[in-house]
Amino acid sequence: MNDAMQTDASIAGPPTGARDARGLDPYDAILLISFGGPERPEDVMPFMHRVTGGRVPQERLVEVAQHYYARDGRSPINDESRALVAAMSAELGRRGVDTPIIWGNRHFAPYVTDALAEAGDRGLHRLLVVVTSAFSSYSGCRVYREELAAGLAETGLADRLELDLIRPFGSTPAFRVPMARLTREAVQALAQEHGIGTERIAQEILIMFVTHSIPDSMAHASGPPDEPNGYVTGQLAACAWVVQDLAEHFGAAPAWELTYCSRSGSPKDPWLEPDVSDALAQAAARGVRQVVVVPIGFVSDHMEVVYDLDEEAAQTAAELGLNFARVSTVRDDVQFVSGLVDLVFDRAAQESGRQPSRRSGQLSSRCPAGCCANAARPGIPAIAEESPGQGERASAERLQG
Repeated sequence: MNDAMQTDASIAGPPTGARDARGLDPYDAILLISFGGPERPEDVMPFMHRVTGGRVPQERLVEVAQHYYARDGRSPINDESRALVAAMSAELGRRGVDTPIIWGNRHFAPYVTDALAEAGDRGLHRLLVVVTSAFSSYSGCRVYREELAAGLAETGLADRLELDLIRPFGSTPAFRVPMARLTREAVQALAQEHGIGTERIAQEILIMFVTHSIPDSMAHASGPPDEPNGYVTGQLAACAWVVQDLAEHFGAAPAWELTYCSRSGSPKDPWLEPDVSDALAQAAARGVRQVVVVPIGFVSDHMEVVYDLDEEAAQTAAELGLNFARVSTVRDDVQFVSGLVDLVFDRAAQESGRQPSRRSGQLSSRCPAGCCANAARPGIPAIAEESPGQGERASAERLQG
């Protein structure tokens, strides 16, 4: 395995009972922010209208709403968030820290403003925000930072609460190591089920990575202004990392591609392609018969995964005669949770002047100015963003030091 990769065991946290008396100082709490989803049939259409803001025709909303009604009106995502909060809290406790975790959503209760109000009521002062998005884009990062800035203003807590951010973590071991392990396990299971020897895995199994499609314009604006298209390039890098891990374990790298799901919006606007079902048809036409689908762009098994992949893509694969396996998302996987908590501890160490562990694959503490630009409404305030020129000054200071 190359120097950039780590073994599965290398992201495990400190032994049970290990305790840093400073805990997560200077942070009073962790604020976990997710997308949110309906929990009852009567929640579905109000949720759909809130998410789309009038940008999607009513007939399309009614069509998508059926995906929720088929599951008693309940999205999986809120339960996924509750499980992640519980797992992170348990991991903090395992490390001897009782820092609370507050949960809020953009599109369903508890909303971002609810979470901020709770923090204010509890007398908290400085929170570290973790957003359940692994890769940079306006819809995956900046919109949450804007929502948090607006929430501070709405609740009147801008002068009382300081919010820092764990930036999208798809480049870190926290995400990549468990994603690689889960992919290996699915590949091995499919191979065993269909009598494919280890020496033939790379020749016979196609790895089809899937992420949420977004408009081409949003994809190009993702990431820092001087490094455009961060949404796609970041996920391609993560895909290549997972495939390299497969090569290390199975002796050769299988063929792979990045595909997309859950396109919405006007058909006139270009969105990222190919769609996963179209890609499956193209693969079958090339003679592929074994496909492992990896939801690389998703942290949890929410609706875009359980419907678009487990139903639509799986049905397409069956009609094409493909043997199909879907890899789990990282969800509350023990390695993912441990790695995410490593990121939290290392950020706390950075902010308090302590030496970080350097186990987590650290992320810079603030997004560059103009990162994941809001093309429709430029200039909207967002938390955790460098002011113009701040990044350049910091780089110059590092060079002089």
